[in-house]
Amino acid sequence: MPATAVPMRTFVPVEFDPADWSRGEPLYRALVERPLNSVTDLEKWLADFSELTSVMDEYGSRRYIDKSCHTDDKEIERRYLQYVEEIEPKIKPLHFELQKKFLASPHAAALTDRKYAILTKKWRADVEIFRKENVALETEVTKLVTEYDSICGEMMVTFGGQELTLPQMAKYLEDPDRATRQEAWELTAQRRYQDHERIEEIFDKLFDLRGRIARNAGMPDYRCYTWRAYKRFDYTPEQCMAFADSIASACVPLVAELDAQRKADLGLAALRPWDTSMDPKNRPALAPFAQDQTPLLVERTRAIFERMSPALADDFDSLRRRDNLDLQSRKGKQPGGYQCSLDEAREPFIFMNAAGLQRDVETLLHEGGHAFHCLAARDENLVFLRSAPMEFCEVASMSMELLGADHFDLFYDHPSDAARAKRTLLEGIIKFLPWMATIDAFQHWLYTHPEHTRDERTAEWLRLLERFSSKLDWSGYEHVRATSWQKQLHLFHAPFYYIEYGIAQLGALQLWVKSLEDTHRAIGNYRAALRLGGTRTLPELFNAAGIVFDFSERTLRPLMDAIGDELASLPR
Repeated sequence: MPATAVPMRTFVPVEFDPADWSRGEPLYRALVERPLNSVTDLEKWLADFSELTSVMDEYGSRRYIDKSCHTDDKEIERRYLQYVEEIEPKIKPLHFELQKKFLASPHAAALTDRKYAILTKKWRADVEIFRKENVALETEVTKLVTEYDSICGEMMVTFGGQELTLPQMAKYLEDPDRATRQEAWELTAQRRYQDHERIEEIFDKLFDLRGRIARNAGMPDYRCYTWRAYKRFDYTPEQCMAFADSIASACVPLVAELDAQRKADLGLAALRPWDTSMDPKNRPALAPFAQDQTPLLVERTRAIFERMSPALADDFDSLRRRDNLDLQSRKGKQPGGYQCSLDEAREPFIFMNAAGLQRDVETLLHEGGHAFHCLAARDENLVFLRSAPMEFCEVASMSMELLGADHFDLFYDHPSDAARAKRTLLEGIIKFLPWMATIDAFQHWLYTHPEHTRDERTAEWLRLLERFSSKLDWSGYEHVRATSWQKQLHLFHAPFYYIEYGIAQLGALQLWVKSLEDTHRAIGNYRAALRLGGTRTLPELFNAAGIVFDFSERTLRPLMDAIGDELASLPR
């Protein structure tokens, strides 16, 4: 569907202002009070509910994007908080009433398309956990997360006579000169630690609020609450913990081998925290583009998509035409990267902090995959069914990183550099899975030990690092290691939203292995699965992509072997 084919509004007035609740509330009330006397009435009611939801959600998304891009603009922050504090809390109870209205309708059973069974299951979960008293608490959560983002966005250091963001400093951790790396790492670590107490206080408040939200919903703990809220119908917390055990068995020894090789290459008796990001042969850092050449990043990433599939390149071009990219790192910009769906326009927006790193190429490929998912599912008229479960959304993004790695030569003149970039990506996957397990296991412990103290929290974090992470020499920086969890924004933004990356990584690796046999077929399956949006279960979505929904060791270990084979074929 081309961008011009987005349906015109039929329920929400064209001149409607989402920031004016006096105009928004009557629309919700009209839906609450509308009689539903037939299947036709119900279908029209769903369409109108979807349209209103799309308009309001897109307004909130645009306010969030503005806030992300300009954390130092008080007027932008005011407009975002006005939505968070004055609009969103008033929408939630009415949205709940509308979900209940649908579930109570005798005509819902006559909706025969199987997608409605998915919708019913999702909304029933929402209704089960919704409590009006939680709306105000969720608003407080959002405000605290915004404060965390502002603190992180303000973090700057002076290095080499320049004032730089922390994402920009990452480039110097790849410098062949060890003294330069150490200085860059120390400045970054010191700047983060400077605000560690403020961040710890924010987390304490968030933890308390989330516990109250779970108790209000009648749940024994926030983990149980989250499982319902995230619609995790296809796997359990126990399977997540088993996944962590598999990672400890299949991945952690590989990380130790990579570390041993790195020490040998560098001629070091022990690795320090600033020895983990640069090339182990001490070659200059990969520089796919200059820090101020973001347009070049866009052009060459587009060329990768063109090689993979002209249809993917066309989709990527649509983001540029609509000015839906904000990629350059700068002062006053929230760290990290994301793709945000603009629901009424049915368009994706990509946000990131490019600083001239190879990781920036991977990030744009990753967020491009999310954008392709958004565009592929845009023909689904009900906004409630466009988004797939996050475990599959991340397959969409991680697959683009892996399949794109065969085309890194578009960024580098020398084949050896392209091979280095691919090696870095594959080794990064081996190292990522233990980190994912660390973050996920930490969250399981946090929310099933609600009475823990700060000291106990730190002790558990350090225990998990010992189990899953590289054995570095942290002498003199033990305090930095003890607070290193604070940089993982998922712990603040969306507790328990991290296992999705691990599950999806196994899906993406399966797709990559299949692409080695038949790239055209693999991408065809990929795009066919994306078009299903959220109208199928997780196992069905994985199956549509030609892969299996399984994150046990029987799936993990062969994929680690496949990475090992590929690494063995690449020059070092």
